[in-house]
Amino acid sequence: MPLRSVNPATGTTLRRYRLHTPRQLAASLSRAHSAHLTWRELALPHRAAHLKAIARRLRAERDDLAALITAEMGKPLAQARQEIEKCAGACAFYAKNGARFLRSHRPPGAPAHSRVVYVPLGVVLSIMPWNFPFWQIFRAAAPALLAGNTLLVKPAANTTGCALAIEALLARAGLPAAVYQTLLTEPQALAPLIADPRVRLITLTGSTHAGKQVAALAGAALKPGIYELGGADSYLILADADIAHAAHTLATGRLLNGGQSCISAKRLIVVESVRAEFEKRLVAAFARLTPGDPTAPATELGPLARPDIRLTLHAQVQAALTAGAQLLLGGAIPPGPGYFYPPTVLTAVAPGNPAYAEELFGPVAVIIPVPDEAAALAAANATPYGLGGGVFTRNRRRGTEIARHHLDCGMAFVNDYVRSSPQLPFGGTKESGHGRELGREGILAMVNTKTIAVK
Repeated sequence: MPLRSVNPATGTTLRRYRLHTPRQLAASLSRAHSAHLTWRELALPHRAAHLKAIARRLRAERDDLAALITAEMGKPLAQARQEIEKCAGACAFYAKNGARFLRSHRPPGAPAHSRVVYVPLGVVLSIMPWNFPFWQIFRAAAPALLAGNTLLVKPAANTTGCALAIEALLARAGLPAAVYQTLLTEPQALAPLIADPRVRLITLTGSTHAGKQVAALAGAALKPGIYELGGADSYLILADADIAHAAHTLATGRLLNGGQSCISAKRLIVVESVRAEFEKRLVAAFARLTPGDPTAPATELGPLARPDIRLTLHAQVQAALTAGAQLLLGGAIPPGPGYFYPPTVLTAVAPGNPAYAEELFGPVAVIIPVPDEAAALAAANATPYGLGGGVFTRNRRRGTEIARHHLDCGMAFVNDYVRSSPQLPFGGTKESGHGRELGREGILAMVNTKTIAVK
């Protein structure tokens, strides 16, 4: 069957795309390998110049690219423009700092004739999701290309147009042919590429289930991987928190991108003494947003990206209510076209309720009441995921201690919601995956760290 992109605000088909054949996929890999042999020899400042040109092109074409994101996955236009700017920022960041990150050095105490150097790996295979169809790709592409690797990208089917637009934009920016290529295929067709020795690294952003399947194939071929998978981020709202700030911040963190983010604020663990005030303020913040036309300038909450995502989310909400949760807001599929879902707040979610530990991918907040801070700490890590998390408290020293020592996750914020930044490493623990993207750690994950000794 061909790939198909659909406008989630209307349900109408935008375009169909023909799948690549196995022969075409193999040819793409051969071209990527050949291109790498030339690309890796290009001096790093020249590769950085290519990234700068890409950043300029992204900014010049921002509005058209944002409109494509909105059409394919329903992100409000203002948020889509921010996504394009973030991609440009990542390119500019690695162009500026890549040489420093990859500079050879002699570690303290190492023999005088030894050095540590960083050399490109080769072909990187990136398997990408739909929820940030430009940012997820550039999060991998910017450091991979700067490091001297070439990239094969398998995008999500419903954002195929965005992936092809990226490839075309890179060509317009002057990137050499075959350094970046898009693969239009079903996931199962990637197995031969993963096994091929010319593919040297796998990156995947997606569900935990998909990550386990790909990691099994990569492990059989002894391929390293960077896996950013599902998340059910826990946030502790302690008794001394600024409740107005916490409710406003967490409403923003939960509803951004329609709640379709692995690092959304999903498990809100609230100490009982401030529960009533927090619930009141959170419901008010959620109720302020009504899903609407994502192309309208004032819209802050668009549709969910696909009908199956909405059906799954609604089934999870109903299961949570059946298991004893209380509905404070939303929870009903609206009539009319498109895949809209209202801002929804569940409370009284206790251990054993499916919403207590599951990931809910959409505009649904789960409030978990606890009697005190000790119970909040115990509940925080009672989930198989470990991507991000946070704590709200006026005691910043205590908040920092909790974030550092008590939250079992890859990123922990105090009095704010988790977000990614080109400057900081991004990734999780447990079933949220392993490896890091972004920051210095992100580019070092995409090179061969080699010891050189010369007498």
